[in-house]
Amino acid sequence: MVWIGRRLSADELREVLEDPAKVDELLYGDLDDDEAEMPDPALDLDKSWHGIHYLLTGTPWEIGSDAAGAAILGGDEIGEDGGYGPARLLRPDAVRGIAAALDGLSIEVLRARFDPQAMTAADIYPTIWADGIDEFDSYLAPHFTELRSFYRTAAAGGQAVLLAIT
Repeated sequence: MVWIGRRLSADELREVLEDPAKVDELLYGDLDDDEAEMPDPALDLDKSWHGIHYLLTGTPWEIGSDAAGAAILGGDEIGEDGGYGPARLLRPDAVRGIAAALDGLSIEVLRARFDPQAMTAADIYPTIWADGIDEFDSYLAPHFTELRSFYRTAAAGGQAVLLAIT
């Protein structure tokens, strides 16, 4: 399971609200084209999404009251179920709140929350945390930095965000 997100312009937001079938095209591009790349402006967190969510919320699946908790699993369901549930839509006001909350978090704060044993016990995907490798610095921190930048750019542009686990 990988997490992908895509920033939406005002026109694209209007399109998906009028026709939720547009969600797949905006998230995945032309699925019939074997050489097609993920549409821009997109972000692929690979399998780090669940670990980042845990570091943001302290829980495997809850969003919590802090706006940062919605960065991975927040938003309203939209479109068809892609296998791991429908995509989720975060409107521009929610994106601004998430961006501000993520900007308030440093790598050091997240590193202090990183507990491989607790993450393993909570069955945080992928189950690599107890391997004895510092997955925080090599995997979670770089993806968190990309996530924070993604939301910062979306907020600055007044954009909405589509996100999905595929």
